[in-house]
Amino acid sequence: MSDRPPASRFFDAAIGLLQRVRDEEAEAIAEAGTLLADTVAAGGRLFAFGAGHSSLAAQDLVYRAGGLALMNLLAVPGAVGVDVVPATLGSALERVDGLATAVLDTSPLRSGDVLVIISLSGRNALPVEMAMTARARGVKVVGVTSVAYATGTTSRHASGTHLKDHCDLVLDSKIVIGDAELALDTVPAPFAPASTVVTTALLQAVMATAAAALADRGIEPPLLRSGNVDGGHAWNARVFDQYADRIFYRH
Repeated sequence: MSDRPPASRFFDAAIGLLQRVRDEEAEAIAEAGTLLADTVAAGGRLFAFGAGHSSLAAQDLVYRAGGLALMNLLAVPGAVGVDVVPATLGSALERVDGLATAVLDTSPLRSGDVLVIISLSGRNALPVEMAMTARARGVKVVGVTSVAYATGTTSRHASGTHLKDHCDLVLDSKIVIGDAELALDTVPAPFAPASTVVTTALLQAVMATAAAALADRGIEPPLLRSGNVDGGHAWNARVFDQYADRIFYRH
């Protein structure tokens, strides 16, 4: 057991994971960023989904200063965030067969779009079914998950598969099973999760890659600016008008 403060140990753990993702997922990040750029250039739309705490990384991509304006949240009522009461209902909804298909049936997703699905374990029915169904409809799927989880846990989907098995591209967050980086003799359970830090950074790296790839092609990336800087609202209004048919959070 280290005698260093828990805060320092957590920062070291998070930094170590970020370095691993930077180095080991560089090729996948480049491929995912290129896929997003290809989709934007071809007139496609971008969507992100995550359930529970995985939704935090998805929400961080949407209507985000410095982010791509075309990234839309694919929301599943009751499964996004912990605002539902009881909070355990969200976890239960992740295990409901058929829910993902119902969501996709009523969403604007269509062939040629990209859907980023974030699920740390990738074992529940909702993300697995969503990936399977979306791909069958011609949607490109980028999965953000922990491969360690997928190889060390059993699937809760009828197919016996995990999210990673149904993606065009997989980004591995490297998070350990249980999502807890610290342990102390005086604390009865492992603690200090790092999945949100790592997954958010991983996806922002993809967004940065996509923006640069569009610029390299002579296409102005549809980026948003902060509404708290001078001229930000006027800039964003122009982007919203230009891409109104591909931005769904303003409808």
